[in-house]
Amino acid sequence: MPEKIGIVTDSTADIPKGYIERYGIEVVPLKVFFGEEEFRDGIDLTSEEFYNKLQTSPYHPRTSQPSPSDFINTYRKLGKEVDTIVSIHISGKLSGTYQSALIAKSNLEELDINVIDSKVTSMVLGIVVIQAARAVEQGKGKNEVIDLIHGILSKMKIYFVVDSLDYLQKGGRIGKAAAFMGNLLNIKPLLSLGDGEVIPVEKVRGKSKAVKKLLEKMRENIKPTKPVRVSVLGARADKEMEKLSKEIKEQFNVIEIIKASIGAVIGTYVGPGTVGVAFYQE
Repeated sequence: MPEKIGIVTDSTADIPKGYIERYGIEVVPLKVFFGEEEFRDGIDLTSEEFYNKLQTSPYHPRTSQPSPSDFINTYRKLGKEVDTIVSIHISGKLSGTYQSALIAKSNLEELDINVIDSKVTSMVLGIVVIQAARAVEQGKGKNEVIDLIHGILSKMKIYFVVDSLDYLQKGGRIGKAAAFMGNLLNIKPLLSLGDGEVIPVEKVRGKSKAVKKLLEKMRENIKPTKPVRVSVLGARADKEMEKLSKEIKEQFNVIEIIKASIGAVIGTYVGPGTVGVAFYQE
């Protein structure tokens, strides 16, 4: 009998609901606070509700990682159905979620739990989780699934454009992108993730030029004939996401394109108007 493997991630992966249900992925939610009001990301608060609240609330949102007991509950429940658990999470440099998962694992020595710091977040993490769940469905063993995860992570790239760096600064997640601070008229910062944190790529004048720059970055990193998996992600940026998806399909050998809305936790730090692409070549 092949071993049964359970896949766990956290809500910062921003995986569209259909994929979570289709592949039976367990998602441990982070929390978002507006003043004293507490919401579980993706459960009590959809991304749409979050951006509405962001515009109307007198409070700037705060976020917090799941507690070790949140993970213990998930692992215990899943441990009754599977032989082994692979738990893949947001970068340890951006959140304490990975640490909480490790504490939970150390309290459940009777279970086979493998916790991975993806060093990324949002749909960069989401694509990896979906591919891991597909590998499980295909009957791959634990070591094959873990190797696949690390293999994809080594190839994944993300580029994203924020309307303003204020959210990253307020949330204390600005990292090396602080070099771009200073609100020059209509300058849009193009950012990426490197070594687990936000890194600056370049400054672009105007949103439409910045979105074009995302395509340019894809061209720099992709061999035109090789198949590519892509996620187009955005925070209240439907028009840009639509346009970007269309151009990606026309310009690259795309095997899959997943459109995803940036959820409340990541939205707290990047703010509305953010648009990005995450991709890797098979």
